[in-house]
Amino acid sequence: MPISLLLADDHKIVREGTRQLLEQYPDLEVVGEAADGAEAVELAVELQPDVVIMDVRLPVLSGMEATRIITSRYPRIRVVVLSAYDGDEYIFPLLEAGASGYLLKTSSGRELADAIRAVHSNGTVLTRRILARVIGRLPGQVSHGFSGSSEHLTDREMDVLRAVAAGRSNKEVAQALNISAQTVQVHLRNIFGKLSVKSRSAAIAIAISHGWISLEPADD
Repeated sequence: MPISLLLADDHKIVREGTRQLLEQYPDLEVVGEAADGAEAVELAVELQPDVVIMDVRLPVLSGMEATRIITSRYPRIRVVVLSAYDGDEYIFPLLEAGASGYLLKTSSGRELADAIRAVHSNGTVLTRRILARVIGRLPGQVSHGFSGSSEHLTDREMDVLRAVAAGRSNKEVAQALNISAQTVQVHLRNIFGKLSVKSRSAAIAIAISHGWISLEPADD
């Protein structure tokens, strides 16, 4: 059964081009198109796609707000951001809003298709340029005595971090590890404290930069 896709972009020519690129792959199927963020939310509710390809700057409702609403209400639906912008003011809010991937519009159709397949399998996809921005934003390259060793984290905290890096929600992590969602939140707080970060994306970036986990980020 093909992966169902919803395209959200305010430029019709971009949607048409993206549809044509993706429809070359028999395992991908575009089931809807949205011209603004509010329509993206509406169609996500109606169509229940597997993956939403989300632009950042959308009218009516921003891509960030649309992403937050969709991922909070329907955690099964994955969001891949496809944007012309790589500024911190876009990357970090969208990752924290629940996006499982962030690609630039300079990416090829193959790279986008691979990213869709990855997030549909609970992965997280960032282009190397985006990943570099995430790592570069880390406070003092993880100060406060952090030495770069995963020994700072318990085995259970590493389990939680790997699961989060795979794009799983707190509920999904809890189910996978047979613990409560509240316990997952406690582990995340401990992880953030030990790594001196404030977000999942920053914690994941540290883990990647020190070789604890690998997301196999998409090429630029």
